[in-house]
Amino acid sequence: MKKPKPKHTKPKTKVRRGRVLVVTSGKGGVGKTTSTAALGAALAQEGRKVVLVDFDVGLRNLDLVMGVERRVVFDLINVINGEARLAQALIRDRRLDTLSLLPASQSRDKDSLTEDGVTRVIAELRAQFDWIICDSPAGIETGATLAMRHADVAVVVVNPEVSSIRDADRIIGMLDSKTAKAENGKCIDKHLLLTRYDPVRARRGEIMKVEDVLEILSIPLLGIVPESGEVLRSSNVGAPVTLGSPESAPAQAYLEAARRLKGEGTKVVISDHGRGLLHRLFTRRAA
Repeated sequence: MKKPKPKHTKPKTKVRRGRVLVVTSGKGGVGKTTSTAALGAALAQEGRKVVLVDFDVGLRNLDLVMGVERRVVFDLINVINGEARLAQALIRDRRLDTLSLLPASQSRDKDSLTEDGVTRVIAELRAQFDWIICDSPAGIETGATLAMRHADVAVVVVNPEVSSIRDADRIIGMLDSKTAKAENGKCIDKHLLLTRYDPVRARRGEIMKVEDVLEILSIPLLGIVPESGEVLRSSNVGAPVTLGSPESAPAQAYLEAARRLKGEGTKVVISDHGRGLLHRLFTRRAA
């Protein structure tokens, strides 16, 4: 009697489920959009498949920072409304083929965003990308709450100013109460990104010190981006600073922050331009 031939089964295909990261703050002008672009490019440079999603409906600046404003045909609202497929709206970066952008609409208002529509788009993006980085508008309105709704990780961007810190504390409260994870009894991973930091001014008492910011907000430190004209110069030519000025101090800070997001616990360092030395401020690891 012949033995039955063994059945050959196809190897299981690993289903991609990307992580959703929201870059947020309470106050405008702290560097959310430039940080979104820089962190996204840094993760893409490390070989991750990354998409940046602009939730700032009505303003739309992320496409300018990425240098793709002339290539925008369809946007997030078109996809939500079924006026375009996701593939039609996504813009692939010409410098990094693992980096894409889903732009915001400049002609609609924030009421065009719907929870069901955002949920559907995020689910589709999770299946295609390793990281979905949502650039949140400032404040606590619809765009901001929907940008953080499905987040697994949050990067709270602050300047060393009292108003920025106070508004960020409000945002941290929202992350702990208004996200899908929070409603399911889970905790969202939160990280602090301190931008436009000048240690010389901090020593003079002109801005808040890192220790004081951390004591108030009580979330792990992801990185410190020093004050530098390189960030603005790169943005003006349509490039994240990690691509436009890769050797600069801000670019290095963002590259290190991206590694911490991946779980690589490098120490946080900052360049003291006043004395030209690298000062290790904290040795705490990213959570």
